[in-house]
Amino acid sequence: MKYLKQFGIIIAISFLGELLRSLIPLPIPASIYGLVLMLLALQTRVIALDKVKDTAKLLIEIMPLMFIPAAVELMESWVVLKDILVPVIIITLVSTVAVMVVSGWATQGMIRREQKKEGQE
Repeated sequence: MKYLKQFGIIIAISFLGELLRSLIPLPIPASIYGLVLMLLALQTRVIALDKVKDTAKLLIEIMPLMFIPAAVELMESWVVLKDILVPVIIITLVSTVAVMVVSGWATQGMIRREQKKEGQE
């Protein structure tokens, strides 16, 4: 029952992201709105981390399964991809490295912020 309740909270936030996407005329995916809403809710303690932690951990653990349909579609699209394979590989590598660098910086910043906060207490 705990997982259903936590999943319901996550789905509700995702639904709010869908609503924002339909109301705000920007080319931003609903999932991004949902992630920002969840971050704000957790940071402001509107939603306690304990209220979604277990289900969020489960969803992260099964995340690789979500990539299987995309991988199958890529294999089926080989005829279209083979002509632009080199640019796609370059774009994929550059964007992957960029995401890793920015994620690392953000994580280091959050760790430093948390350590500074703990040092002040």
